[in-house]
Amino acid sequence: MKRRDVLGLLAVTGALATLPGSDEAPRGHTAAVLLETGEDLHRSLWQVFTLSDSKQTVLPAVRKQLDVLTKGLAEVRTEADRARLCTMTADLYQLAGELCFDANRYTDAAQCYTLAANAAHAGGDDDLWACAMTRHAYVELYARRARAAQPLLAVASRIARRGDSALSTRHWVAAVQAEAYAAMGDIDACTRALDEAEKVHSLDGHSHNGGWIRFDGSRLPEERGVCYLQLGRPDLAEDALTAALAQPLSLRRRAAVLSDLAALGVHRRDVDQVVHYAETAISLAGQSNSGFIGKKLDGLRGCLAPLMTDGRVSDLDHRIAALSRTA
Repeated sequence: MKRRDVLGLLAVTGALATLPGSDEAPRGHTAAVLLETGEDLHRSLWQVFTLSDSKQTVLPAVRKQLDVLTKGLAEVRTEADRARLCTMTADLYQLAGELCFDANRYTDAAQCYTLAANAAHAGGDDDLWACAMTRHAYVELYARRARAAQPLLAVASRIARRGDSALSTRHWVAAVQAEAYAAMGDIDACTRALDEAEKVHSLDGHSHNGGWIRFDGSRLPEERGVCYLQLGRPDLAEDALTAALAQPLSLRRRAAVLSDLAALGVHRRDVDQVVHYAETAISLAGQSNSGFIGKKLDGLRGCLAPLMTDGRVSDLDHRIAALSRTA
C-alpha cells in the first residue's frame, strides 16, 4: 500500500465510521454483500496472515477489501448495519496495521490502529476496541518508548474489563503490560502482570477467534523470556526462551526467540551461543522479508560491541546491517 493511499483511505473511512446511517445513502449491493460475507472473509485474511511466512503476501487482498469496506460504509442506512460495518472496519484496519507494523512503518501502523479503535467504539465492541489500543501500544514498545505505551495499555485494560469475560482480551493486555513494565525496570509490576496473563489458561478453547484476538497463552514463555532479559535476569530468561523454542512457532516468532537467545549470549560473553542463534535468525529473516525480524536483529546488533574483536561477531554485524539495508 502506498502511504498516500493509506492516508486517504484512513481519512475517508474514519469520517464514514462516525456518520450515522441515512435514508439518503445511495442504494447499492456492496453493503449488503459485506453484511453477508464480510466477517468470514476477514477471518480468512487473518488466517492467511497468520500462516504466511512472508506477511506481505496478504497485502493486495487487504488493500482491495479496504476499498470495498469504504464503499459499503457510504451505503449503510440503519444503525444496526452501521454498527456491524464499523466492527468490520475495526477488524480489517487492525490487520492493515499489522502489515504496516511488520514492515516497520510504525507511524502508519499507529494510524491504522487509531482508526480501528474509533471504529470499534462506534460499533460497540469493547474487546475489539481494547485490542486496537493494545496493538497501538506495541508500536510504542518496539519504538523503545515504553512510557508512551503505558497510558494506552492502562486504557486498554479498563476497556477490556467491560468486554466479554469469556475472551482472553484482558489477559493479552496484561501480557503486553508486563513487557512495558520490564522495559521500565519495574520487576514487581512486571511479575504481577505476567501472573495476571497466566490466568488465560483457566479459559476454555473459545477464548480467542484466531483473528484480531489470538492470545491463548502459548506465547507466554517467549514473553516471559523477553521480560526477564530486559530485567537483567539471564537465568530466568534462558529457561523461558528455551521452553518457547521447544514449541511449534511461526517463522516470525521463532526468529524473535532466536534473536533473544543470541542477545542472552552477548550478556554472558558466549560467542558460540551468539553465533549459533543469530545465524539461524538471519536465515529466517531472509526467508520472510519481515521488518519485525529485522528490527529484532538490529536490537541484537546494538549490543554486539563487547564481542566485536571476534571475527565471527564482526561478520554477524555486517550481515545484519546488510539485511537491514535490503529490507
